[in-house]
Amino acid sequence: MVEVIVFAVAAAACLAGAFGVVLTRNPVHAALMLVMTLFGIAVLFVALQAHFLAAVQIIVYAGAIVVLFLFVIMLLGVDRAAALSLGALPQQRWAAAVFAMTGLAVLVWLVAAVDRLFDGSGGENEVLTDALTDAAAADAYGTGVNDLAHSLFSDYVYAFELTSLLLIVAVIGTVILARRSEYSAVSDEASQ
Repeated sequence: MVEVIVFAVAAAACLAGAFGVVLTRNPVHAALMLVMTLFGIAVLFVALQAHFLAAVQIIVYAGAIVVLFLFVIMLLGVDRAAALSLGALPQQRWAAAVFAMTGLAVLVWLVAAVDRLFDGSGGENEVLTDALTDAAAADAYGTGVNDLAHSLFSDYVYAFELTSLLLIVAVIGTVILARRSEYSAVSDEASQ
């Protein structure tokens, strides 16, 4: 009975946060609603006995990624209201409709491809399914947090560091863009 209550509360928090992200007009409030959604997902992971995933969910996503979002939002000044009188161009509406239909077609194709993959009707995929269910194959890959950490910091250390470098470059680019728009606004005011 307690599991049902925990699930209901966490699911309600996830849904409320997701609707808050989509419906709020203030980007800072949207980022905070995203934090609520991510915490709800972490509670669901704990309910599924996936404690490592819950910790990663809170540390990486609710901690680092959302803080990066808030940093960029506040650095660019998007949290302040701006009076934009430009409306959507008619060509934009048609392009958006074509893009949405193409995206929907790709999504349907991907769902069908994944369904065939796990259905077992794909020939060589039966070997993959047998290997995934074999207990000896699971032991060969390791299942503990220590094995995951060893793999992450030995086999995939370059990809891990490249990801951190990519985030640093994104923050530096954001600072440069924010400074450029600040200087251009000052020079426009000075020229008038």
